[in-house]
Amino acid sequence: MKNILILGGTGTVGNSLYKELAPYYNTYATFYKNDSFVNNNFFYFNLTYNLLKSILKKTKPKLIINVLRGGDESLIKVHKKLVKYCLRNNCRLMLMSGSNVFDAFHNYPSYECDKTLSESIYGKLQIKLENLTLKLPYTKCVIIRSAIIFGSKSPRIKEIDVCIQKRTPIEIFPNAIINFSSLWRLTQQIHYIINHNLSGIFHLGSNDLTTHSELIEKIVDSRYFIKPIYKRVYSSNEIGYLALLNKKNKLPPHLYYSIEEGLNDLELIHKRI
Repeated sequence: MKNILILGGTGTVGNSLYKELAPYYNTYATFYKNDSFVNNNFFYFNLTYNLLKSILKKTKPKLIINVLRGGDESLIKVHKKLVKYCLRNNCRLMLMSGSNVFDAFHNYPSYECDKTLSESIYGKLQIKLENLTLKLPYTKCVIIRSAIIFGSKSPRIKEIDVCIQKRTPIEIFPNAIINFSSLWRLTQQIHYIINHNLSGIFHLGSNDLTTHSELIEKIVDSRYFIKPIYKRVYSSNEIGYLALLNKKNKLPPHLYYSIEEGLNDLELIHKRI
């Protein structure tokens, strides 16, 4: 049973991955502020090299999953150390990235081999981290680009809940065409990639597309009886895409899903106001 280290193990994605992988692997994770899930397999980490070196020495991972969020320079320095560690040791590196690496493109969905280009600070940071990861040999490198993520208790769902409760507007983007990732299915897809030692860049999300506004409206309609307040935001008069589709690195058909199937995973009917 190989050792896996998740950097950022108490965040939404990191903790879901920990719960998915822990029964099958020797799974370790890090925490910074949120220690509510902490057990003997969790280590405190605050983006400093000495702490990272100590954690790597204790866990001896065969796979490192970087789900960290933080300041640009600190995160880049840590990721450089991870790349060096994997080069010098029998260890693979998986980076959790997203659709923002393509947010400078608006006319079509993005595929695995498309050139990355971003207008946002977050997207540019993710591109830097991806480029560092790609310095590894192909067999040691995994980049997961996920579409916008929704889970039953994810931050985006909580933001919607707060807006409903406080009767404040929910921002929706009618001209943005997207797909989305079900958190539950995303962790299953990543588990499959790990179990089969797959390498390369993977685009994970629903097979079909919708507008951001339609997706949010469906989530809200399934969750509440009351009529919400929406703020429709138009950054452009034209339709724009921020969607990830796969062309090359495909998983088995049973691991893919439609938007409707993904919405059913959210346990939407849990609170009626």
